[in-house]
Amino acid sequence: MTRISFCASIVFVLIVTSCKTEKKKDFEISRSKEIAAKNKIHNKLLDIEKEQGWSLLFNGETLDGWHLFNKPDSTQFSAWEVREGMIFCNATDESKVFGDLVTDKAYENYELQFDWQMALRGNGGAFINVQETPEYKATYNTGVEYQLLEPEHMDTKTPLKRPGSIWGLSPQLNTVEANPVGQWNTTRIIQQDGKIQFYLNGILTAEEEINSATWKNKVANSKFKDVPGFAKATQGKIAFQNWYFESWFRNVKIREL
Repeated sequence: MTRISFCASIVFVLIVTSCKTEKKKDFEISRSKEIAAKNKIHNKLLDIEKEQGWSLLFNGETLDGWHLFNKPDSTQFSAWEVREGMIFCNATDESKVFGDLVTDKAYENYELQFDWQMALRGNGGAFINVQETPEYKATYNTGVEYQLLEPEHMDTKTPLKRPGSIWGLSPQLNTVEANPVGQWNTTRIIQQDGKIQFYLNGILTAEEEINSATWKNKVANSKFKDVPGFAKATQGKIAFQNWYFESWFRNVKIREL
């Protein structure tokens, strides 16, 4: 091989290597953009989720399937609205009709999941097994509450009021902190045959059997002891609380078991 041929071979190898490197970089950039784009898509179900039986409780555009607790005719005037693909509770606007947002449909055995954020020092809740009849004035008269709490709120230091706990009844099984204002949290609730499990950001935070003697004893020794309809049902509506603090929800989906 002549010196010129050798140099030409070296140049050729460098060019090929450079092209491969550039293609790899272009692929990585393209892939990163693809992943980022997918991560921006919310309130949609993947094909595998549809096959697993999941359905959306919020379509990202309207409050179809939801209404104001015991005030369905006032829902459009309430603090609840759809804003930028999220369910938003404009709780600081005193001109709005106050009330919790509940599903039109009641559920019994299911897996529920949703993302949420609270305003700074915010306090709220999600309820299950809510009974909606005129005799009950609020969702918490019957429904068990999953505590939603921004870390700066003072209740963070109270065991029975920590995020992911069963408010007023069961402290966190495993210690986990909610993400602060501006960051999303993911809640997962499973209820089957009276057994409930609460998860916060993938961590199991509560587990109870509603029909058990242990649960009934907890209720009897709590502030709910004189509330006749509280936590007796294993079937009912799902609700988000309007509790004086702005809150946001997205990717609300359910799978009946």
